[in-house]
Amino acid sequence: MKFIRRIIRNEDGGAEDLPGYTLLTLIAIGCIGIIALFGRFTMADNTVQAAAYAAARDASLSRAGDAVPHAISAAQLALRDNVNCASLNVTISGNGLTTGLGEAGTVSATVVCTITASELVFPGWNGIQTTFTVTKTAFSPVDPYRER
Repeated sequence: MKFIRRIIRNEDGGAEDLPGYTLLTLIAIGCIGIIALFGRFTMADNTVQAAAYAAARDASLSRAGDAVPHAISAAQLALRDNVNCASLNVTISGNGLTTGLGEAGTVSATVVCTITASELVFPGWNGIQTTFTVTKTAFSPVDPYRER
């Protein structure tokens, strides 16, 4: 604590290039930026998980032939306002759409979204050219007495 007080008051009597309060302000801005980055990453991670749930649920409610297009549109709709995926891949699997009437089954949806880091820091700004991939899987039961 003495060190911080000495920097702020500049008790050494010498002229410095950066006054102490400027240095502390830059450190505080950096910490706030890191916190904002982690917050945006968590929001993107949760949004991709919600898209996987939406895709699995929509696939479990649709017929066997049109499950994949419905799941892709549900995932895109869930991601629309929060995350801009550079590439989006939705995979539907499970035995739920091929089981007979009266048999229980599940459908799983895996959503793979590649996000650029610049979209997380400042949306629309292309300063950071790093990408990362978020992969989430969700399961949904299929109604055993629904016509397939």
